Amino acid sequence: MSEPKTSTFQKDFLEFLKTLAISFLIVFLLVHYVARPIRVQGDSMYPTLHDGAVGVANIAGLNLNGIRRFDVVIIWVEDKKEYLVKRVVGLPGETVSYQNDQLYINGQAVAEDFFNTEYKNSSTKPFTGDIDEITLGSDEYYCLGDNRPFSRDSRYYGPFTRSMIVAKGALILYPFNEFGVASW
Repeated sequence: MSEPKTSTFQKDFLEFLKTLAISFLIVFLLVHYVARPIRVQGDSMYPTLHDGAVGVANIAGLNLNGIRRFDVVIIWVEDKKEYLVKRVVGLPGETVSYQNDQLYINGQAVAEDFFNTEYKNSSTKPFTGDIDEITLGSDEYYCLGDNRPFSRDSRYYGPFTRSMIVAKGALILYPFNEFGVASW
């Protein structure tokens, strides 16, 4: 004798709800503790990251390894309700400045080897521009876009605190011809 259809339907429906709940839990845990989906908006990180690129950013790496100079980071700006993708140039407690397109940390010149030299040299104006010395607090990071003439970054917003940095690195998944890692 077979089970009534109502009973089978109830079992299937409960199984479906259980699967759905587990799926939501897994996605929630992944997005909050492992990797965050990102979409690059604008050209402030060009040519490292292109407008419209889609990928994931590394939350676990941020929490396990911290933030290092020249990491690409994802920043949440609460008052603007937007995410920014920028590169860390200054770390907590450091004094940062730029003179004649040269980065200085605590008065010492620091090379920025990540730049696309051809693109940087094609600029008709100073690429970064002069930035007066700024000494960062114990929880502050100075972050700039790789496309300095067209980036709203710490020069506009001021230093970012650690709590504003929600992930680091970018694994670009689409478009496929740009597949790769930026500072994972």
